[in-house]
Amino acid sequence: MSLIHKTAAELGAMIAAGEVSAEEVAAAHLDRIEETEPKIRAFLHVDREVTLAQARAVDARLRSGEKLGPLAGVPLAHKDIFVTKDMPTTAASKILEGWRPPYDATVTARLREAGLVFLGKTNLDEFAMGSSTENSAFGPTRNPWDLSRVPGGSSGGSSAAVAAYQAPLSTGTDTGGSIRQPAAVTGIVGMKPTYGGSSRYGLIAFASSLDTPGPFARTVLDAALLQEAFSGHDPLDSTSIDRPVPKVVEAARNPDVAGMRIGVVKEFDGEGYQPGVLNRFREAVKMLEALGAEIVEVSCPSFTVALPAYYLIAPSECSSNLARFDAMRYGLRVGDDGTRSAEEVMALTRAAGFGPEVKRRIMLGTYALSSGYYDAYYGQAQKVRTLIARDFEAAYQKVDVLISPTTPTTAFPIGERADDPMAMYLADLCTIPSNLAGNAAISVPCGLADEDNLPVGLQIMAPVLGDDRCYKVGAALEKAFEARWGGPLLKEAPAL
Repeated sequence: MSLIHKTAAELGAMIAAGEVSAEEVAAAHLDRIEETEPKIRAFLHVDREVTLAQARAVDARLRSGEKLGPLAGVPLAHKDIFVTKDMPTTAASKILEGWRPPYDATVTARLREAGLVFLGKTNLDEFAMGSSTENSAFGPTRNPWDLSRVPGGSSGGSSAAVAAYQAPLSTGTDTGGSIRQPAAVTGIVGMKPTYGGSSRYGLIAFASSLDTPGPFARTVLDAALLQEAFSGHDPLDSTSIDRPVPKVVEAARNPDVAGMRIGVVKEFDGEGYQPGVLNRFREAVKMLEALGAEIVEVSCPSFTVALPAYYLIAPSECSSNLARFDAMRYGLRVGDDGTRSAEEVMALTRAAGFGPEVKRRIMLGTYALSSGYYDAYYGQAQKVRTLIARDFEAAYQKVDVLISPTTPTTAFPIGERADDPMAMYLADLCTIPSNLAGNAAISVPCGLADEDNLPVGLQIMAPVLGDDRCYKVGAALEKAFEARWGGPLLKEAPAL
């Protein structure tokens, strides 16, 4: 088995034991990127020499006897929304093209300290606004299962890199489903930790009360190892939770659902879902029951209005956050010829630098926050958010976790929903409630849809700081599915 086919846990153990060097592992993945990237376009930035230098530095740290984490020397693809002082950070926007930040995000810094090796920065929907990675200013990423399809979004570059075996691990951010939805449609594992459990410092903000960094991997254990590496309290993030990190790795290593009460969300099982998605979901429910879990139907009525509430709250926060891109301090500047006012330069720069979806959301948010409309729109949406949190609280008094399909359909063709924002937004129908409530949720593969032979994801939702429950149930399902399939859903690197 080649190095690119090893799990992150296996690679970390091999490097620690001296069986292979971090440099050799990095070179193997860089070769895979070089081979496949013209078709996938998962990355916005790769620098082979910088990556190999990082790997050599990790090898030197290990030789010196320094104690590093279990992922030391393992390659990582990093979403291009985390600032990195040694690589450009663009958020896939022309307004930041070529920008090199003067500091590292906390997530970036913690991964460096743990000894992970950065392969490069991955593509995304501009400022993480989208569900398909078609909104990137630098072109779309393609799904390794079918190059005519989207890899999900906004973290589509990160999901595609892992699914294409370009990287064993990657980072993403989840504001309304931007980790779980791409993981589902590319057949990998994607986790949204509890809000505040992973630091937002140095994460270019979309919607500050929703944005959550999280991991992508091809196994549940690998995702848990990566989450553990960058999680924990950060005094630089005012929303960071000052509580111990849930024991996610321990949970992933001890999969057992016997005696657990698992709730099926009534509102996420029915009309509007692709039949093949529902078939795989219902099979997974039966499998959980066979593993000893008690299945309970749970109603969360407010979930039906989560989507419109989200598309008032998130654009409102985005309209505030993106005001910082003013052409005065950093980034793109257009029309500054000495004859125009600062306001004119700002307007010209934003017109040229922001893409259509970003402009749409800024306008929606500005309108929702405007005088005379604030209470009717933003205020009402926040009340719905409270109702959704209460629905979750009531549900978790009856069950340990909730489950649903991750997304109503499999990956859709590139361009199919580009001119229909509402159809695009429906991709996040099942994922948004967990963002509004701030709780933990994971997507794990549960098979291929009958209609198109494309991956389907199962979503597991847990209470705030119940991240370990997500991993325990996810790992139990993974083990059961692999016994049925004779290995993981994505057994080997796609032939691209």
